[in-house]
Amino acid sequence: MKCIKSSIPDVIIIEPEVYSDERGLFFESFNKALWKKAHAEDDFVQDNHSRSIKTVLRGLHYQIKQAQGKLVRAVVGEIFDVAVDVRRDSQTFGKWTGLILSAENKRQLWVPKGFAHGFLVLSDVAEVVYKATDYYAPEYERSIIWNDPDIGIEWPLDGRPLLSKKDSSAAAFRDAEVFG
Repeated sequence: MKCIKSSIPDVIIIEPEVYSDERGLFFESFNKALWKKAHAEDDFVQDNHSRSIKTVLRGLHYQIKQAQGKLVRAVVGEIFDVAVDVRRDSQTFGKWTGLILSAENKRQLWVPKGFAHGFLVLSDVAEVVYKATDYYAPEYERSIIWNDPDIGIEWPLDGRPLLSKKDSSAAAFRDAEVFG
């Protein structure tokens, strides 16, 4: 596996080594020994799987306590995946990074604790799986509005996304509870 730093160095793009032949392909999507070597303090406790249709936007979510690191990948379709630094003491506080994750490119994104996460579905359907370093705790979940002008995420979207009620009423970045 190749680990590539994104524009925010703590957010890592992971590219697997893919073996292909006339029968199909094979790749390791996760190897605990390699993960421990690179991220010794992070262990996964929960796997999540979502299925969404085109223009669904999920996020920007994070947990203020029981913070979750997330290892995200699209196993069906294509998404634009985003991480926003919500660590007040960070040099990249309020900055975002994003990239396309797809079943075709097999990339994964490591979103560490202290980041809000969200994604936009670009294909007709997308299934996203991610490993989390802590359990979901709805009482600690926070959301920042997807189109916050202070963050300025450049979503590849014409028009408005399909949002949940919770995501439609998310906080502005300047009003959000953040880390630090």
